[in-house]
Amino acid sequence: MKYIIVTGGVMSGLGKGITTASIGRNLKNKGYKVTAIKIDPYINIDAGTMSPFQHGEVYVLKDGGEVDLDLGNYERFLDTELTRSHNLTTGKIYEAVISKERRGEYLGKTVQIIPHITNEIKERIRRVAAKSGADVCLIEVGGTVGDIESMPFLEAVRQMYREEPKGDLAFVHVTLVPMDAQGDQKTKPTQHSVKELRELGLKPNIIVTRCKEPLLKSTISKISLFCDVSEEAVISAHDAGDIYEVPLMLEKEGLTDYLMQMLDLSSSGTCDDSWTRMVDKMHNLTGNVRIGIVGKYTHLEDSYLSISASIKHAAIECGVNYEVCWIDAEAFEDDPETVYCLSEYDGILVPGGFGERGTEGKIKAIQFARENDIPYLGLCLGMQLSVIEFARNVAGLENANSSEFDENTPFPVIDILPEQENVVDMGATMRLGDYDAELKSGSLAERIYGQSSIVERHRHRYEVNPNYIEKIEASGMIFSGKNRNRMEIAEIPGNKFFFASQFHPEFKSRPGKPSPPFKAFIQSMLE
Repeated sequence: MKYIIVTGGVMSGLGKGITTASIGRNLKNKGYKVTAIKIDPYINIDAGTMSPFQHGEVYVLKDGGEVDLDLGNYERFLDTELTRSHNLTTGKIYEAVISKERRGEYLGKTVQIIPHITNEIKERIRRVAAKSGADVCLIEVGGTVGDIESMPFLEAVRQMYREEPKGDLAFVHVTLVPMDAQGDQKTKPTQHSVKELRELGLKPNIIVTRCKEPLLKSTISKISLFCDVSEEAVISAHDAGDIYEVPLMLEKEGLTDYLMQMLDLSSSGTCDDSWTRMVDKMHNLTGNVRIGIVGKYTHLEDSYLSISASIKHAAIECGVNYEVCWIDAEAFEDDPETVYCLSEYDGILVPGGFGERGTEGKIKAIQFARENDIPYLGLCLGMQLSVIEFARNVAGLENANSSEFDENTPFPVIDILPEQENVVDMGATMRLGDYDAELKSGSLAERIYGQSSIVERHRHRYEVNPNYIEKIEASGMIFSGKNRNRMEIAEIPGNKFFFASQFHPEFKSRPGKPSPPFKAFIQSMLE
């Protein structure tokens, strides 16, 4: 097994995740099987309880793991499926070590950071890498070098470097080369970051520099000299027009070839050019569609990162440019007349979310889309609110609501199903990860997917109440996808395109392999 450890310095948000994913993509293009692990130094067990405002979207894996959005980038770039074990957090590591101590597995020894915490980290990394069957395992260490939270993880990978066979492990350090007012590239932040890394016993083999403009030859020479790496190992990761161009940029800079030489990875002779063809297609789009996304976390686009990516994938496949406008749902509650602004858009999307805030504004947006026959795509909560809107305004169930928002609603068309009512652990009441659905013959859903059975990822607690299905379907909305007594897809056959899913199709969308509902959504706008 070959390991590539990616660390970051100077500041957060430099793009370690995209760098890691791009390295993996380029190695995959060379014919290697690649997997990836994300280390998050926070004490949370996982990202499930984190606010999207603070941490961006919570990405859901096939086994129900709730993880950092970087794992979504890994899955999209590598076109693979990961599991919850590919995400290590301080909380997971300490929980495991403390549980072992309580069971007496340390035989009365004093439990310490070294060796017990670091051994747990190493054991988990190696176990995940081995189980994946990959040739190369990429490991991104979250945070920045010098953060107190990251210390045990950096110590663990330092030990791995000593323990793994020579030439089986490489360190890639992502750092910043800013420009001063005169336009000069400054290397001091990189020098200090590498100095701090070396004080921890780690020496970077490759330095990937984030910079506005391509690195000058003189800047490369200076970093090489002061950071003790060859000039070929100083990689310019200057600003790109799109994140999907980053793998091609790093390939052009020679990063892949340098890594393959260093890790003794001989060329397999195969070369996958699908990524290059996808980027070429992305640069040759024509026309334009405008999409209004009505949500509650619109101030931070990372809250809906997978949705943005899925729209991009579908637009590239359909060969059309797109424009996304983020609309705060609460604006329609404060001033209902503003909902008419939605007539400017070719399509309306209502994403998932938790909590009551903004729900009435979303319902107004859904009603506007339905009544004006504007293509509509609802995701998770976007489906539940579609059912509520239809029940209130078409099926005659006035004041219908979800018991999540109104426990005393006379018509709880969205509710907790009986088998979930007595579960105390909030996480245990959620449907997380892959679930199958059977599609109704002749439905829009069956046409979109081109098959009668699908598997998609979920993250929700409430369901469509089976007691109201007959009444709603008699009024014109059909549930065309079902998982036994759980409704998975709602659609209105009388509209040009009205499709809402209880699942999150955005989590399985890939560049070159767009999610079927998103592709159909874009196509409906073009038609």
